[in-house]
Amino acid sequence: MEQHISHPLKANSESLEIKLPENRSLVMQKLYPLKFTPIIKDKIWGGTKLQSVLDKPTGGSENAGESWEISGVDGDISVVAEGPLKGKTLVELIDDFKGDLIGNAVFERFGNKFPLLIKFIDANDDLSIQVHPDDELADQRHNSFGKTEMWYVVSADEGATLISGFNKATSKEEYLEFFNSGRLMELLNREEVNKDDIFFLPAGRVHTIGKGLLIAEIQQTSDITYRIYDFDRVDANGVGRELHVEEAIDAIDYNHYDEYKTAYDKSATDTEIGNCKYFVTRKLSINQEETRDYSDFDSCIILMCLQGNGSIKYGDGEVTYQLGDSILIPNVISGIELVPGADSKLLEVRIP
Repeated sequence: MEQHISHPLKANSESLEIKLPENRSLVMQKLYPLKFTPIIKDKIWGGTKLQSVLDKPTGGSENAGESWEISGVDGDISVVAEGPLKGKTLVELIDDFKGDLIGNAVFERFGNKFPLLIKFIDANDDLSIQVHPDDELADQRHNSFGKTEMWYVVSADEGATLISGFNKATSKEEYLEFFNSGRLMELLNREEVNKDDIFFLPAGRVHTIGKGLLIAEIQQTSDITYRIYDFDRVDANGVGRELHVEEAIDAIDYNHYDEYKTAYDKSATDTEIGNCKYFVTRKLSINQEETRDYSDFDSCIILMCLQGNGSIKYGDGEVTYQLGDSILIPNVISGIELVPGADSKLLEVRIP
């Protein structure tokens, strides 16, 4: 993860009069903080926490593994859940509102392809050992973005672990030797995990989410995964999932890193926890009214609620939030007021 510090958001508990340019008044009549209908993905390793903890509409599934909160992935485009724009897809919104929705610079770079995928993940069992390609390899092979991601641990069962990277520097040849002899796990770095831990995973890092973890994930818009090993699991029909052993070889970063868990001040009320060329993420702990000024940023803002509830005031409007909500604040809204009903913990994400 890049460690440079971006210009901090100007946030305080004092009241701020939020003014908008006159030429944006008509847009503001249509654009507002947007919630989208979750796209639920059943997985062989999924569980029930998406519904029981985050109140997601899983239909009572026992294997709900992922809730795609905001998605521009082809075939899984998010749809607005409420308000005057209910039923509009994210692609339609970008076509209609362009930079007013996602930011002028973002629109110039990506057009109507929303560059981030926002998820919640419930691992009732270990995910497969896997890796994602970087932009160059993903473009060559799949005409797609790569997949750099970060995880924020919403909750962790006692003793929960995950895998991130290697426990020593290795090489393609040594990796294959360990893999072919059934000793791959001896090379991998396993971390103990607690609530509020953060892991940044650049494309190329071998990893898996471990059993007992509920995670908020921010990633590039990509659904490309090279599955290396799946613990010999089979589905209800006795069929194992496809592996991508050969494809993974050229995608893997074989280096070793001193730290895989992101160090940060967990007691801070407003702190940057992720900064890369794809997204910038801050963690907010809110127990009183607070103003967020976004006028310096040419990007939409995404808020993910990890604890508590409250409301978001903007212009003359107001929307509510609760645990598990993910809300897109359009670029045209240059500031908001957060009004917590209960102590709130939020992730605040923008596109740099």
